[in-house]
Amino acid sequence: MFDIIRARIKQGYRTMAYPRREPELLDRFRGLPRIDAALCPRGCRECKEGCPFGALLPGDRGARIDLGRCIFCGECARACPKGAIVFTQEYRLASTGRESLVTAGMVPKVKALDQRMQSIFGRSLRLREVSAGGCNACEADVNVLSTLAYDMGRFGIQFVASPRHADGLLVTGPVTKNMRLALQKTYDAVPGPKIVIASGACAIAGGPYAGHSEASDGVTSLLPVDLFIPGCPPHPMTTLDGMLRLLARLDEKAR
Repeated sequence: MFDIIRARIKQGYRTMAYPRREPELLDRFRGLPRIDAALCPRGCRECKEGCPFGALLPGDRGARIDLGRCIFCGECARACPKGAIVFTQEYRLASTGRESLVTAGMVPKVKALDQRMQSIFGRSLRLREVSAGGCNACEADVNVLSTLAYDMGRFGIQFVASPRHADGLLVTGPVTKNMRLALQKTYDAVPGPKIVIASGACAIAGGPYAGHSEASDGVTSLLPVDLFIPGCPPHPMTTLDGMLRLLARLDEKAR
């Protein structure tokens, strides 16, 4: 017992200071991509051809990136001959609108829940996580939020084992045919009012499995979604920041 106490004292306080201070991210982290319109010639399609999943949308006013489809592989930046695409360390990528994820470099906006929903979920949010055919990358990074470093519970957000004890769902994966009914039943078991969070490129738009006969191209084909969290997988900070903004726990000026 005394050895444990000594070790704990030596370790000190391990939970990150966010949101009082910005998180420290690794240099190799790929966040919000920005497109320099001045370096993006009209008619050029090399970045689109370099994207393996059709997330690049060239147009007369310059290219845009669909963060909902993007897996942040960086192939578009490598393919661009002008160096117009740069991946920044901006981790705040979540949005309450699917259309807001199509951008040339603006941070998507998270619209907080209305006053009634905030009064219900603002101080205590219980989520049932559903892996609807994911590869386990999104699931692993979601689980990290319950560890000591992030300690999601300090904000009153926790994952629960039963949908009957939940306030909503956090869904990962493209919703495969075998998981479609299970997801619907889980959603139906959550008492209302409830929220749905789509986490990762697969849950938002099908990811690498978009258009496959065994996948549903994401959650929106089956359920109403309140929060979209881009990434492959989303960084834990992206997920935590998006949920806190949805609950109006962060000042918008913090952007």
